[in-house]
Order: sequence, then C-alpha cells, then structure tokens
Amino acid sequence: MFETNEYFDGNVKSIAFKTETLPATVGVMAAGEYVFNTADKETMTVVSGALTIQLSDDAPEVTYNAGESFEVEANSSFNVKVIVDTAYLCVYG
Repeated sequence: MFETNEYFDGNVKSIAFKTETLPATVGVMAAGEYVFNTADKETMTVVSGALTIQLSDDAPEVTYNAGESFEVEANSSFNVKVIVDTAYLCVYG
C-alpha cells in the first residue's frame, strides 16, 4: 500500500502512494544540498518551506515557495538547495 524511502543518510524521506491516475510521493527534506536523478517526468509542489532548484548546469537557480510547483523532465537530474526543512509532494508521469 505505502512504501517508505530514505535518501542522503536520512536527510530526505518520503512515502510513496498511488493517486487515482499516477504514482506520487510526499516527503520532507532537511536543510542541505542534493542532486536527484529522474526516470519519469516529475511535478513537484512545495508544501511548506522552500526549494531552490537548478534544472541543468547552465540553467539559473529558481526558488519555489509553499504552494508553488515545478516540472522536471524524465531521464534528467536536478540540483536542490534547501535552506529550511521543507515538505513536498511529487507526482510522477
């Protein structure tokens, strides 16, 4: 039913579930810097806190606050800076 995930020595944790149409995760990130790799397209929404995202090495950094969303293409990677502990929702596909 639910699957828990833990990354970066426990600094990022999530619970995976399936929505009516697509899989998703809800999770939290501790303050820090991370690099994530994607297999599927992802739409991430910041629930609380903020995420500063760099979608490619030559892209500008953009900060997303609570209630804001961004998309990440499949088969890519992106850099994340977290200044304060942050909660998120990620929908795949």
